[in-house]
Amino acid sequence: MSVAWDLIETFLAVMRSGSLSAASRELSVAQPTIRRRVEVLESALGSALFTRGPNGLLPTEAATTLLPTAERMEAAARAFERSASTNDSAGRGTVRIAASEVVGVEVLPKLLQPLVVGSSGLDLEVVTSNRLVDLLRRDADIAVRMTTPTQAALVARSVGPITLGLFATRELLQSHGRCPRKLAELAAWPLIGPDQDRATWRALAATGFDAPRKQFVVRSDNDLVQLAAVRAGLGIGVCQLPIATKDPNLERVLPRFSLSLEVFVVMHEDQRKVPRVRRVFDHLVSELAAYSASYK
Repeated sequence: MSVAWDLIETFLAVMRSGSLSAASRELSVAQPTIRRRVEVLESALGSALFTRGPNGLLPTEAATTLLPTAERMEAAARAFERSASTNDSAGRGTVRIAASEVVGVEVLPKLLQPLVVGSSGLDLEVVTSNRLVDLLRRDADIAVRMTTPTQAALVARSVGPITLGLFATRELLQSHGRCPRKLAELAAWPLIGPDQDRATWRALAATGFDAPRKQFVVRSDNDLVQLAAVRAGLGIGVCQLPIATKDPNLERVLPRFSLSLEVFVVMHEDQRKVPRVRRVFDHLVSELAAYSASYK
């Protein structure tokens, strides 16, 4: 059975938006066409993909099962488009960068600014996720990682460590009268941290920051949620020093507590021959190394 890409693309749009009208706007395709594509795909698969719910379309079990495969097809299609885009000695075309949520939102925009402003013909796609993208499968051209790459086909450059510390708002600290002086005193403070992320729990525990779960008044595996909660004064939480020290409302707690993450810029070895990818790779290595060195 052969399924046309436009049917898969429509399936993904409906899955993400939950309605035919929203998928129509996303793809700039008439709504009747969206409906017809879904019907054609369901007929080809011999299975219903959506049922109507009170707030839109709900995916069936079959749709949920197909989603990861469809997303891999989408990643491959995007990689194909990037490979086919302009590729000349000036480094024009599209480059897809993968990074963690915090790095993608809080760090990369400023570092990428020199590449984008005044640059002709270079487009950047930034995907933020704490899940490691597969560079061998070309889900992205370049990745900024906090873990050591192990695959032989990858080119990785270490740009130095980023240090994390404990921070809270000045208002929160003042409300308690004084800052905690040792980790044991954190038992009297509201904390912010991970929810189900056991790797982060273990990393924190290894530093001595091993508070009971009930003490964490805000728990989330989304680092941006944790950062927002710290900035809102909800508790003490872990932040990157380069980010937190730029916020005049945040104050470091227990300066002796620190956790360092080695940062790598990574790409597939074949990408060294692609001028636009090499251009962005070299820029990120330089900028992130300077970023790391400024806050050691």
